[in-house]
Amino acid sequence: MSRPIRILIADDHPLFRAGLRALLESIPDTEVAGEAATGEEAVEAAVALVPDVVVMDINMPGLNGIDATRRIVDASEDVKVLVMTMHDDDEAVFAAIRAGARGYQLKGAAQDETLRAIRSVANGEAIFGPGIADRLQRFLATPPALDPTQAFPELTDRELEILQLLAERRTNAEIAAQLFLSQKTVRNYVSAIFAKLQVADRAEAGLLARAAGLGERQLVEE
Repeated sequence: MSRPIRILIADDHPLFRAGLRALLESIPDTEVAGEAATGEEAVEAAVALVPDVVVMDINMPGLNGIDATRRIVDASEDVKVLVMTMHDDDEAVFAAIRAGARGYQLKGAAQDETLRAIRSVANGEAIFGPGIADRLQRFLATPPALDPTQAFPELTDRELEILQLLAERRTNAEIAAQLFLSQKTVRNYVSAIFAKLQVADRAEAGLLARAAGLGERQLVEE
């Protein structure tokens, strides 16, 4: 970016906000657009200020960070959310991904890791801290305990079939040819899948699908 990255800090701990603000204000390519102490304030500020990145905690008074992330992503595709929290459990990680977060960083990370995560998310990349990335890799490489078809009850049978092919990294043209559908129909199905799973792109949809056991296992383990 040619201009500084504008960041909204959403966290209910004043000391954390002050520390992150001090760090960001000491770097020439970042600036603090605002602060929020609750999930509701985070959504309102994100809509009003349209920052490049929202650094979002999960546990906040009122609206939690996961639901706040979902509302922000729904309101503006230009605002990216980086979850920064103490929670490193699978449920929290995948809830954040499904809500539309582009990154997940644990509090206590080194300053250079935090800045790298913010810059990466601002540039449209998906990034996870080292511990989270290891956890995701182990989780994805472990055979699922549940029937994969139970993981996405909101999808129709046809949408689940297409999600399976997305997990195998098939293109729309390949999906259309295999299912004897037009590419326009496939695009409509893919858009519906993204909306129902609340993901931003094929990469996120494929990640969720493979986490649930859809797709070729060897693709996960490469």
